[in-house]
Parts: sequence; C-alpha cells; structure tokens
Amino acid sequence: MGAGYDLILCDVWGVLHDGTRAHGQASDALIRFRRLAPEGRPRRVILVSNAPRPWAGVQRILDGFGIPREAYDAILTSGDLTRGLLARHPGERVHHLGPERDAPIFEGLDLRLVAGEAAERVVCTGPFDDTRETAEDYRERFAAFRARNVPMLCANPDLVVEREGKLIPCAGLLAAAYAEIGGRVTYAGKPYRPVYEAALDLAAELDGTPPALARVIAVGDALRTDIAGANGFGIASLLVARGIHAEEMGVAAEHDRLGDVAEWLGRQEARPDAVIERLVW
Repeated sequence: MGAGYDLILCDVWGVLHDGTRAHGQASDALIRFRRLAPEGRPRRVILVSNAPRPWAGVQRILDGFGIPREAYDAILTSGDLTRGLLARHPGERVHHLGPERDAPIFEGLDLRLVAGEAAERVVCTGPFDDTRETAEDYRERFAAFRARNVPMLCANPDLVVEREGKLIPCAGLLAAAYAEIGGRVTYAGKPYRPVYEAALDLAAELDGTPPALARVIAVGDALRTDIAGANGFGIASLLVARGIHAEEMGVAAEHDRLGDVAEWLGRQEARPDAVIERLVW
C-alpha cells in the first residue's frame, strides 16, 4: 500500500479496532505510509468514520485503545456532518433516538431536545440497546413519526458493525425501516458524497490543496458504505476482509486464510480495487 497514493481515507471500526481491541498492525501501516512520503509531497491519513459523535469523541476512543495519533492527520465523522446539518435549523425541536452515550452530538447547538411527540425532527444515532433490540422494536414509534411526517436525520448510515465477532445493529438499520414505511430520511456519512467532499476539504486545509482523486484511496470493511462510497466518488478502494463481511467471504474463523473471493465479489454491486485480510504494510 502506498506508492501511488498521497491520501488515505481510512475507516475506523473494523479496520483500526473491532470495538473491543485495537488492530495494531493497521495503525503501524498508516504510520509507515505517512513516514515514507516522497520529498515535497506529504502523505496524509484522514480517518473517516460513521460514528454518530464528534471527532474528538472518536479520538478519545482511539486513545483508549492505544492507537497512536501518529497514525493519522485528522478525523471526520458522520457526527460532525450531522452537527453541520442541524446548525442550519436554529431553534428546532429535535428528538434524539439513540443511547445517551451519543448525546455529545448535540452539545453547543441551538436546538431544543424534546420528546418524540413534540419533535420537528428525529436524529437517530442507533438503537437504545444494541445488544438486544432490532428495527422491529421501533415499529409503533416510527408509525407515529410517519403519521406526522417527521423527517429523520440518520447520524450513522451503517447497518451493522462487528463487535467481538457479532454483528451489532446501527442507526442505518433503523433509518432503513423508517424509509420503508415512507418516512423521509437524510443520511450523514458514508457512502454519501458530502463526507468525501468534506474529507478533501480537510486535506486542503492541511496542505493548501487536496490531492488529485487518482491519488486518493479509501480503506474499509463495508461494501455498502466504504466501497460503494469510494466507487461513487471516483476514488480507489481497499476492502478489509476480516470485518463485517468475514462470514460471507468465508474468512470468519481466525485459522482461515483469505482465498479466492472473486466469485463473491462478482455478485456484489460495489467492488473494491483490491482486498486484504487485515490492513497491514
């Protein structure tokens, strides 16, 4: 990984950690990428996460996992984009659908947090209890929102993430259920174009100008977000196999090796330029 690229847009959960422990080789690879920049042309790493919280909260999590800050230049989250969208509607009555740990997404914003029946907008950051709830648990609540035509802002487009080998539901799964009954949903984060534009704006702030798209690569473990987003934006992509698709690709067990995944990839709408078991140098 390296010679042809000046900027890596790297996913976090599923690449740098699995929700319980860090993947040390991944951060080492990013550090080497940054250190081996050609003279006069810096190499940058921007972590692009669908986490429904501001970037500083993600950085604290990475610090807790022992992931060195030397591995990246900046962090951009769907939480950051959500805050930007909410700031366009000062004074709005907003209902937070999600766990209390995601409350920092609202800090400092001009809005009023209210109960669902009084809301002008719903901000979904995920299930209240992602260890046992499914979208079905929200059927009646969503029907009430739909009856009043309340729009939903999804602060994490991911359907699931991997935690200790299990797939955990995310806000995207709930948003999809709301959209299925006719609810209006806006998504903040991957695979949608604004997050990639914002990432290149960050790169431009670092170096005065963003790199050419041909010198940008996205790294992630999710076809629907990381790879589809890269495809749509016109940049290269690298799929990390030992993530949310591990079971489908036949590499879920630690003793398995990544074999021929061409047949599986051939059945997918989004396709990466390359596949790797874990992000390593």
